[in-house]
Amino acid sequence: MRRLALRTGVRWKISIAIAAVSALVAVALSLVVHNSARVSMLDNAREVQLERLLFAERMYDSTKEPKFGTKVDDPALPHDLRAKTRQGRRATYVQENAHGVPDVWAAVPMSDGAVLSLHNKFADRSATIMKDLDRSLIIGSVSVVFGGCALGVLIGGQLSRRLRRAAGAAARVAQGTTDVRVGDAVGGVVRDETDDLARAVDALTDALNERIEAERRVTADIAHELRTPVTGLLTAAELLPPGRPSELVRDRAQALRTLVEDILEVARLDSASERAELQEIALGEFVERRVALLDPATGVTVVHESWVNTDPRRLERILGNLLANAARHGRTPVEVTVEGRVVRIRDHGPGFPEALLREGPSRFRTGATDRAGHGHGLGLTIAAGQARVLGARLTFRNAGPEGAAERAGAGGAGGAIAVLWLPEHAPTTTGSFPVLTFP
Repeated sequence: MRRLALRTGVRWKISIAIAAVSALVAVALSLVVHNSARVSMLDNAREVQLERLLFAERMYDSTKEPKFGTKVDDPALPHDLRAKTRQGRRATYVQENAHGVPDVWAAVPMSDGAVLSLHNKFADRSATIMKDLDRSLIIGSVSVVFGGCALGVLIGGQLSRRLRRAAGAAARVAQGTTDVRVGDAVGGVVRDETDDLARAVDALTDALNERIEAERRVTADIAHELRTPVTGLLTAAELLPPGRPSELVRDRAQALRTLVEDILEVARLDSASERAELQEIALGEFVERRVALLDPATGVTVVHESWVNTDPRRLERILGNLLANAARHGRTPVEVTVEGRVVRIRDHGPGFPEALLREGPSRFRTGATDRAGHGHGLGLTIAAGQARVLGARLTFRNAGPEGAAERAGAGGAGGAIAVLWLPEHAPTTTGSFPVLTFP
């Protein structure tokens, strides 16, 4: 099941962030102002109501008649307010109503045990002031949010344009256009971290181009110079009379021919002209069948089956090279694990050399002496190149110290682990993903 990802630009992320912060600040300030104004007005209304009631109390003491809208033992008197008057206390009370305009009560106990109370609605003028205040707060909050959005678009727009230019220039470099400079593509008057990134990418591109060009030149020269004489040598070896010396010559000639073919394959992969012929396959089932043909002694564990759109021929080439490398330089048992789109191949030998973990596979370098002595260092280079054509990643690491300690009695170290990460989407161009190595 594919995971859906929401892709947005930096401009809109910054705009949304600023708008969200502005909205939170505006709402918080509006609530504080609204509540403070309402509490202040209600407190004022309570004081006025109590002053009126006290004046009416003095009139009641003289005339024994309630004046100015006061009532004696009003049955509608709120329970909380009645409880306070029973304690001999003067009190006010604000009663909320469903229609939104509260009632303001004031009550005072009399000497004869009666309760004199005054009940009025919250002043219409005060209610109008609150409505006008709320309207102003809403308008101000909306204005702040829109202003924050506009500010975010302006700030994020410039950064987004510079990053898009840098990404576009880097993509052209990845496609083989070596004369593109990310720093020139970014441009702009204001200098920021984007320029530092562009300079770093340009420096990295120059270093990689120099190394790739040197290796490509050597590979192409060797391949073209050796192809014709090796073919002639192999043909001549077939004409030798039967015997052990003739067999040794033919074997060495065939090994030389295999080497030249590997070098030619590396040259084709370096030229970035290879394209994958994609098919939909069940990865676990495919790996089980191919490993059974390539190395029947190797065990395959399918943790989770997954369908992938890839090139079966190139995938088989990668598996074959990784298994051959494990058989040549590692120790048994060799284990293959398939989990979704990830294929892991592990042996229990001395592990990959530090140079390979640090720099990745390199042609004609077989590593340290404990893992060398056979081959020409092209197997992993070809596997990495074929992974690039598939848009996949091929990573290399060694097993941790715990695994090494468990097998110390068997004379083996932790072992080498090669991990092939197939892409979720089929590749559209060569070299969609870099080959990553992890120390």
